[in-house]
Amino acid sequence: MSFTDELAAIGDPVWDAIVAHPMLEGLGEGTLDESPFRYWVRQDYVYLVEYARVFALGAANAPDLRRMGTFAELLDSTINTEMDLHREYAAEFGISEADLEATEPSPTTQAYTDFLVRVAATGTFGDLVAALLPCMWGFNETARRLEERGRPDHEQYAAWIAMYVGEDFTDLTAWCKDLLDDVAADATESERDRYRDIFRTSARYEYRFWDAAWREEEWSV
Repeated sequence: MSFTDELAAIGDPVWDAIVAHPMLEGLGEGTLDESPFRYWVRQDYVYLVEYARVFALGAANAPDLRRMGTFAELLDSTINTEMDLHREYAAEFGISEADLEATEPSPTTQAYTDFLVRVAATGTFGDLVAALLPCMWGFNETARRLEERGRPDHEQYAAWIAMYVGEDFTDLTAWCKDLLDDVAADATESERDRYRDIFRTSARYEYRFWDAAWREEEWSV
């Protein structure tokens, strides 16, 4: 059994909770009110900026040139391709680039991205990979489960499912799983325990990120 096979015992209950959340149920059925989804689109843009920083730190901390190159490619594609696609997608909901740039991170977005960047900046390369994986795995698994139910008539929600169940994102998820398996194979048991804890925290934040969008969370003061 691979290390990520073991992590499935941690991840699966979280993916179950995400798919059962009314935000995702509504997205999958095409009945979700667009207001919380617009909130999610704006917060996800903020998240992507910080996610790119994690890829940059991955390139800096990679133990070999091959992995350094992969993280550099991910950084480039996130900044120069994925964020452009996100802007185009946001425009379909009437959200301008200026709106995206002006978005203040919610408490959950701030906490999640601070966690990711801190782990990437102060932890080991393995810590960084463990922190990254739940975002990829969670989105891919959520989209796969929604796809199995049939895509909704809502064009933009169907496009969201298609993006994250697609071959490119599925391959990216598999790559990150394989990378963590490789790193964990050479790790001590205490290091693997730390990877599990980091993975669990990131996975929990994935749930909280959706829940914050559903509630359109704001700062209290």
